[in-house]
Amino acid sequence: MIRLHVFFEGNVQGVFFRANTRDKARELGVNGWVKNLPDGRVESVMEGSEDKVKQLFDYCANNVGNVTNFDVTQEEPEGLTDFNIKRGQ
Repeated sequence: MIRLHVFFEGNVQGVFFRANTRDKARELGVNGWVKNLPDGRVESVMEGSEDKVKQLFDYCANNVGNVTNFDVTQEEPEGLTDFNIKRGQ
């Protein structure tokens, strides 16, 4: 099991980035969350099997919105049990 903490930059707000990320994560069985940030970026935590987390990351980086840059940190998994959209900025 791995956990990625990712900040996506580009045209990532107002393009259903969070909803598409949540739906794909649930389809893949990846847990975590996604939220908009006040500076226009989207932040996400993705937890699950290495293969499935990498599939979700690749999907977000290449197929949702127009990602121009991202910052990825691998962290210790916390055992999250669902994938949700966090509200508020």
